[in-house]
Amino acid sequence: MSNSVAIAAVTATLRNLIASAITDELGSGVVTTQPPDKARENGNNGNQINIFLYQVLPNAALRNRDLPPRVKPGETGQAPLALNLYYMLTAYGKDNDDVLGHRLLGRAMQVLHDYPVLDPALIKSTLAESDLQNQIEKVRFTLQPLNLEDISKLWTTFQTQYRISAAYEASVVLIDSSLRIKSPLPVLTRGPGDYGVFAQADLLPPFPAIETLQIPNQQTSARLSEIITLEGHHLDSDDERAIVILHNFRLPNPIQIQIQQQTKYKEITFELPNRPADIPAGFYTVKTKLLRNGKEQVTNALPLTVAPQLQELNLSDRTLTLNFTPQVWREQSVALLLSDREILPQIDTDATELPEKTNTLTFDLTKVPAGDYFVRLRVDGVDSLLINRSVKPPVFDSRQKITLS
Repeated sequence: MSNSVAIAAVTATLRNLIASAITDELGSGVVTTQPPDKARENGNNGNQINIFLYQVLPNAALRNRDLPPRVKPGETGQAPLALNLYYMLTAYGKDNDDVLGHRLLGRAMQVLHDYPVLDPALIKSTLAESDLQNQIEKVRFTLQPLNLEDISKLWTTFQTQYRISAAYEASVVLIDSSLRIKSPLPVLTRGPGDYGVFAQADLLPPFPAIETLQIPNQQTSARLSEIITLEGHHLDSDDERAIVILHNFRLPNPIQIQIQQQTKYKEITFELPNRPADIPAGFYTVKTKLLRNGKEQVTNALPLTVAPQLQELNLSDRTLTLNFTPQVWREQSVALLLSDREILPQIDTDATELPEKTNTLTFDLTKVPAGDYFVRLRVDGVDSLLINRSVKPPVFDSRQKITLS
């Protein structure tokens, strides 16, 4: 495709095309590429067509599209810069004769009507280094009707007298990106035995799937040591074992939980391990791996949120200290919610190095008005559970309430 010289190549080629046409028409004449207020300077008083590029806009159809053969399927690369160019052609007759000007403009418009697509050979002879002649999409000129308001605004900008003009759109100019394409290595095999992806629409033969995820007391999030039930179909395993796989973007490797005696057809029950240092609060996906019909099969994944659990609240001199589980990692986003207020934790500026993980944080409440507040801890977008749903009707947990005086 073309390079950054492409815009200049379109302008220069258009100039040569029109120059040849008006020479044949009147025997003399020049084609300039200047702003309208500069076109007749330097004593120029002969037959003249002035070409002015007044606007450059992105081409909506091709602005985000990779074009072959530069970017192949599976490769990533910056899309080419796709542009539409807008030109204004202004005609000047010798000694400012308007009739000659009209004749010049008519001839220029006739040429663009007869040859609306730029000839690659003409582009190459004009400015070969642009590579525009090798562009797959050809550059086409289309007459653009300008109403009285558009013309008035355009000419008022240059603060010069209006001369008879015509506007054209040149589409499309594709400027190739200078960034390198990222191309992965070819695929050696498509899974075990090079069979590729196994897909089936009707789930026959039976294929395991998880449909719902049940958390105790219909809670919105699970906490460490709680029992979680996965409900679906074809969840029994040949060897009566299953592996529950939990994935969080902060974990280098997924958490795998071994389930023994997995013989139930419609559900899998597992306990979220009480490992405060290894299972941070946040968003997870959960899926299972089973052995069925002699083959390993993995179910679909469902979202699961793991909430922090407040264990102790200590309020002293408007400083609140929270103890919680699981531990908060240094890179996690943490905030204290007091009713509708959000407060960030205090950071020890005297510490030489912040801990990687902690289960204790302090919060400065000196700017919080006096009153009663329910406390929630938000870690990576997941809040500690404030509502006690083990009773009917549900109530706020009174152990997570503080009073500021």
